[in-house]
Amino acid sequence: MWRGAVRGVVAADYALDPPIRLPRAPKVATIPEVSAISPTDEELLERVGRRDRGAFEMLYRRYSRSVLGLALRRLGDRGRAEDALQETFAAIWRAAGTYKRERGAAAPWLFAVARNSISDRGRARREPPAEAPDEPTTEPGPDERAEQSWLSWRVHSALDALPDNERQLIELAYWSGLSQSEIANLVGIPLGTVKTRTRSALARLADELEEELR
Repeated sequence: MWRGAVRGVVAADYALDPPIRLPRAPKVATIPEVSAISPTDEELLERVGRRDRGAFEMLYRRYSRSVLGLALRRLGDRGRAEDALQETFAAIWRAAGTYKRERGAAAPWLFAVARNSISDRGRARREPPAEAPDEPTTEPGPDERAEQSWLSWRVHSALDALPDNERQLIELAYWSGLSQSEIANLVGIPLGTVKTRTRSALARLADELEEELR
């Protein structure tokens, strides 16, 4: 059943058939340990970027439940969460060709796509007010935008300077919204190691960004 549904996403991208919903995950499960699985996430994502449907099916089986769990926690509604799941993997199929292994692990990239899809689904739920009152603009001015751009560049530079095994944990925790227990299951390391590496990474970032944190 899931195989046909995944193929439906691929066919929809090429406009061969009407979009077909991805299968409903029967229940939310903890994130499986995937670090020692072959092929790796990075290999699968690169193959998806070359339009490998088999790799797409494997990636869906590996991550659909964890993405659904993240969507449920953020949206609080199973129907909307399943819509976000479908949109996530449709986006992965379309954008996998932009993934670059040298820029980081596949899991943070995948969960960033999921987070965007979940946010879009959450915004679609909100209704705009009937009339927006006239208020002074809160948009940042040129000086504030320049300062924000500088801070963003500094943070990303500091992250790039972290060891790979620490940077991955920070990305999963703060950009993908995963708990430390979920990260431990996903990466395949003990929870205590996740906590130790996270503390080390935050200490390195604090030292690197000392002036910006004053």
